[in-house]
Amino acid sequence: MAVCEIKYFSNALQKATAATVILPEGDFKPPFATFYLLHGLSDDHTIWQRRTSIERYVQDLPLIVVMPDSGRGFYCDAKEGMAWESAIVGDLVNYIDTIFQTNATREGRCIGGLSMGGYGAVKLALKYPNLFCSAVSHSGAVAFGHYPMQGEDAFITEFRRVVGENPTGGGDDPFALAEKLKPEERPLLRIDCGVDDFLLGQNREFHAHLKAIGYEHEYEEFPGAHTWGYWDVHVQEAIAFHKRNLGL
Repeated sequence: MAVCEIKYFSNALQKATAATVILPEGDFKPPFATFYLLHGLSDDHTIWQRRTSIERYVQDLPLIVVMPDSGRGFYCDAKEGMAWESAIVGDLVNYIDTIFQTNATREGRCIGGLSMGGYGAVKLALKYPNLFCSAVSHSGAVAFGHYPMQGEDAFITEFRRVVGENPTGGGDDPFALAEKLKPEERPLLRIDCGVDDFLLGQNREFHAHLKAIGYEHEYEEFPGAHTWGYWDVHVQEAIAFHKRNLGL
């Protein structure tokens, strides 16, 4: 596989940012499907390649993997701060489709991520169903944006600047976004979480909500916690899920 780091100017952020991109090699013929793979709260665009074997897992697929930097912004256009949502769905998607030989359609794009990135993948797919045919969340903070941000804890104070004090039911709430979609608009979803993960409760809650509204999806729990050992194993299942949905 060929790997490159692109550094580009984002209009949404009004600054330069970066993404790591894995490109298919061999006898594959374009256009190529694109897999946007999102990092967690404490990491950046290099982490998936450094901590997993993602490059090896996609080596036999006609698939471009795009791993963007998104700071600590939860893939949202912050109430007070940077517009990471627009940076992904506007600037980056358009840029990737311009410079690489992509299948620039909903049927040619998928998205996934872990923790903060699991939330981001689900939220962006539900909010922009015209862009992504499928989404996967590993150990996702899928209830972020669903409950009020009240209190003076350092994390609550930080995250309140992102989604505001009362985000429930709005454009950053995956529960509400899933409920608003018509069945024919719904991207395919897969959600997994470790049984020892501190985010297990909200994953179970989101799974129950999807069942209650009749949103068909895949949901699995596995041994493991909020660790790279877990994500390195289960991103392989995500790739298989996306492969089916992309028709690869």
